[in-house]
Amino acid sequence: MQATITRVCMVITAAILNHPLLFPQENATSVAEEDQQLMVRMREHQERLERERAKLEEELSRLEEGVREEGYGWYIWSAVSFLVLFTIEMCRVDVGDSDARGVDDELPESGSVDASTMLLDKDTLSSFCDQITYSAARDNGRVREFAEGFADDLLESLRSVCDREADMEVEDFVGIGSMFECWQVCKPPACDLIVPFSPPDPLSFQVSLWCEPSRDTPPDKQACGTIQVGLFGDQEGGCLCGSANLGEDMLCLLHAKHEPSLDELLGSRRTSLLAKDQVMKWFQVSLTKAWGRISHKYDFEVTFRSLDAAGALKVRFPSGKTIMVNIIPAVQLVDTDAYLVSHFPSDCHGPQDPFWPLSLAIYERNLLKHMTKHLPQGSCHLHCLQVVVFLHRKQTALTGDNALTDYHWKTVLLHLLLLNKTSTWAADTTECRLRDVLDFMHRSLREKRLHHVLIGNRRVPQEVHLPQVIRKADPVNLFRSLVLRRDRYAATVRHLQEMMRNAAMLLQEYTPLLFDGAFHD
Repeated sequence: MQATITRVCMVITAAILNHPLLFPQENATSVAEEDQQLMVRMREHQERLERERAKLEEELSRLEEGVREEGYGWYIWSAVSFLVLFTIEMCRVDVGDSDARGVDDELPESGSVDASTMLLDKDTLSSFCDQITYSAARDNGRVREFAEGFADDLLESLRSVCDREADMEVEDFVGIGSMFECWQVCKPPACDLIVPFSPPDPLSFQVSLWCEPSRDTPPDKQACGTIQVGLFGDQEGGCLCGSANLGEDMLCLLHAKHEPSLDELLGSRRTSLLAKDQVMKWFQVSLTKAWGRISHKYDFEVTFRSLDAAGALKVRFPSGKTIMVNIIPAVQLVDTDAYLVSHFPSDCHGPQDPFWPLSLAIYERNLLKHMTKHLPQGSCHLHCLQVVVFLHRKQTALTGDNALTDYHWKTVLLHLLLLNKTSTWAADTTECRLRDVLDFMHRSLREKRLHHVLIGNRRVPQEVHLPQVIRKADPVNLFRSLVLRRDRYAATVRHLQEMMRNAAMLLQEYTPLLFDGAFHD
């Protein structure tokens, strides 16, 4: 019996001392080859445990008759042995799964490329940057001028369609995004316009953000807010229907009829929160009517690009050229330049009702302008952004959908502008800074963490005039959705790897097309 107990103790001790959780390899998570070696050692260790466990079971079966004579001591040793072995086995499974996830998350395992090993031809890169600057200066100004004039006419027509006493009041648009930040690359060109709207008197909107102390917002609804409809000055919200006789001509924003028409503002009888989906339907139908009133004045065709995105318009000229105009309905936060928008141009789906995503695009543009004032003359920061966005879009066309958007690349650039010294962005440092951008994105993907550049970031200069509620909020991870979606995460990692691997070829192939005007997305 003593020999058997000794044998059990030796097996337990050997299993513990050989377990990778107790003595991990120093660089086990840093190199893919060592990850594979660790998996091989773990499999060998498992096989040894299985053999020793089989021997123990034979020993225990032979000694079963003598257990009663030995008293309860053997039961205690058996229980302890079983618990220890069971714990080791569970730890082995957990470590194996986590290592497998680590290997899977770092796809591809072989032939990986990082920013330091990415091949780039300096002459091709320089030629690309020169021609993209020339193309933007030649075309973007005219596109902005057309889009602004067209939007003015369209919104004025929309106001004439709406009932001023019973419908939404549409305000002047605000230009945001790459076209107005002077870094748009791909064609056809696109103009993003935020159009604030407000309810008719005596109703008002009260906005509640996810970061307010009284809110209990789900983690996946960070950087969002809700819009409560109520009487002007009534902080608790409510509806006029039950407190006043509005007459037959007054349209309630919350309580729809049983068979509402699409051009009415609809809400829900169960809540006083503004329904985003219904606002988007109203906006889309109103734009259709507005264009119908003025279409005879123009010789181009206007169509909706997506039924899921209100105001996503495609303008096609007789020559065949097209311009995208994204008119986005929004509610402005009081005394700020922040907006709750129906959707982002890069993400037409967004959060479900009643949550509206927060847009800080005006402050991001202000930050970019502020940083540009302190950068060297002819700095390369916009060239870096243009190159990575170009590569990203071209690689997406080759390998399919992934989680990255132009906004993620702009976020990375703004982070680096806040982190690096301004002197490092000189005109002749484009290649180095481009590698910095790609390396930052690579590390962010590896960690599945890319914080919003403005929310909770104390590095943002006071000159940007960011609202305190946004500055003091907890940081928001833009890559949070990738934590649970392993398939989409793996596709995004592969996309970035292929993008860096094909960078030199894509730049060399498409640079001549920029000058010829044949460059299309």
